[in-house]
Amino acid sequence: MEVFLQTLVAGILKGGLYSLIGIGMTLIMGVMGIINLAHGQLMMVAMYITFALSSFFGIDPYISLLVSMPSLFILGMAIQKYIMNPLMEVDSILPENQVLMTVGIGMVLTEIARFIFSSNYKSVQTSYSNATFFLGAISFSVALVIAFFIAIGFTVLMFWFLLKTDIGRSIRATAQDRDAALLMGVNSKKITIITFGIGSSLVAAAGTLLIPIYYLFPDIGGPFTRKAFVITILGGLGSTVGAIFGGITLGLAESFGATYIGMAYDDMIGLIIFILVLLFIPGGFKRFTKI
Repeated sequence: MEVFLQTLVAGILKGGLYSLIGIGMTLIMGVMGIINLAHGQLMMVAMYITFALSSFFGIDPYISLLVSMPSLFILGMAIQKYIMNPLMEVDSILPENQVLMTVGIGMVLTEIARFIFSSNYKSVQTSYSNATFFLGAISFSVALVIAFFIAIGFTVLMFWFLLKTDIGRSIRATAQDRDAALLMGVNSKKITIITFGIGSSLVAAAGTLLIPIYYLFPDIGGPFTRKAFVITILGGLGSTVGAIFGGITLGLAESFGATYIGMAYDDMIGLIIFILVLLFIPGGFKRFTKI
């Protein structure tokens, strides 16, 4: 029973961070109608920003959120404004061009990181990176618990923004019905730029929160892009609430897979669930949610 509870706790804590990654991708997906396959690479950029701030200036990773999130917000807006929007306006016999462009962006970001930092594994060591505390017989990673609650805070703030602000309502309207939003006077170009920036800043937050417990290397973005894609499909395309359930589901699947099957199979378990959802619940958790 203790092993089960320990695995459950680990899966929920990891899933909370995965949810933050998934919300960023599903926002972009809902507004733009495409999967951002550079999502994990944007997270990787934020992780290197955090690493550089820690290595050269001794700044704590969590304080680095004040730099990594605005930096990725600006980078995301620039990518959308100068690369994605012009491409979306061009009539093409290949509508997947936008998706292919995100693949190219991800490759460029990866190679830039490799050129600057090399392919060597790097890490950010803090006083709490390996610290744990116990509740009964269950151990908790201090870094993961702190990251989990910060992720919850960002998620709550994101929902407040989407529900209570004019820009947030415009984002929701564009995601639900782009043509109707245009008729109501919503500036779709502006909204797509802001949305890409917000999605990038959210995944930046996840990367900065993860770096005290993850090794960093240029190709780390690929696996997290895959995770974000799985979370988005599990949650239902465009559903922010669904992204939360998708993230927790993936976190639990990986955790239980690693415990009861083997560490080498945690990714496989998540992908199997992904396939089952596509087969039996094609809409993901979105069918049970409204946001």
